[in-house]
Amino acid sequence: MKDKYTRAALGRYSFIEVEKNVRLHISDLGEGDPIVLIHGLPFSNAMFEYQFQYFIKAGYRVIGISLRGFGLSDKPYGKYNYDVFADDIKIILETLEINNAVLGGFSTGATAAIRYAVRYNGAHINKLALFSAATPFLAERYESISISFRQYIDWFIKMVNSDYPEFFKTFTSLCAGSNQFVSANIAQWFSNMNERSSSYALEQSFLLLRDADLYWDLKKINIYTVIFHGKKDRIFPFTLAERLHDALPRSYFVPFENSGHTLVLEEMEKFNSTLLKFIRFANIKQGEPAQQYY
Repeated sequence: MKDKYTRAALGRYSFIEVEKNVRLHISDLGEGDPIVLIHGLPFSNAMFEYQFQYFIKAGYRVIGISLRGFGLSDKPYGKYNYDVFADDIKIILETLEINNAVLGGFSTGATAAIRYAVRYNGAHINKLALFSAATPFLAERYESISISFRQYIDWFIKMVNSDYPEFFKTFTSLCAGSNQFVSANIAQWFSNMNERSSSYALEQSFLLLRDADLYWDLKKINIYTVIFHGKKDRIFPFTLAERLHDALPRSYFVPFENSGHTLVLEEMEKFNSTLLKFIRFANIKQGEPAQQYY
């Protein structure tokens, strides 16, 4: 007897096992060329809600990955470092049989994307997009920034270990630029997202952010890269994004005049439309000005 019910799902994964007893949550939506998005700490792939819908309608397949320790992903005890994150991304892209993807990362997710591109020599991807990128690998090269940066991270770690709710409140307020997101409702939604993170994973990730040096990874990246950064970013100063642009040989830099750290929300329309332009252009000649594309 034939099944009389029509199956609604398309058989895609919601969770993928990256090692024994560790499953990561993914959102895999849409049809077309793939875009893979990596969140920053302490958020999850839910932070890209307004990118999922935009790019699905533009004809793309969008895959958001929640890193181990965050969102709905498992939160194991063990190592949290850029190699582990890169390995997890590789397993997910292999499992989904993804090729020629644009790999985008926000904040510390941008750093994970950089390590992935180097560790796996650009496997499965053809472009990088770095949003409000975490840049400890550059901060170490500029002592005045480096000292204040380390103190900043130590302050976050202290709050994580003493007043978790206060950390979320403080961190969310630091993320916003002068427009304080779009509305109070979105700010609250963004803050609530943090609460799914593991305090252990968060502390380990902050230590990684404070101590890791990926400066030399930048010299090994040879794929087209776009850098989005808010001029009012109070987490990673705009000047560091300019240094990042200088260090990446095939990068294009797009400043966001009215954004702080969370430009995905603060200038959502510009973020989405500009990223779409970057995804769609194919054969840029080395040395051509970015302005003609943005």
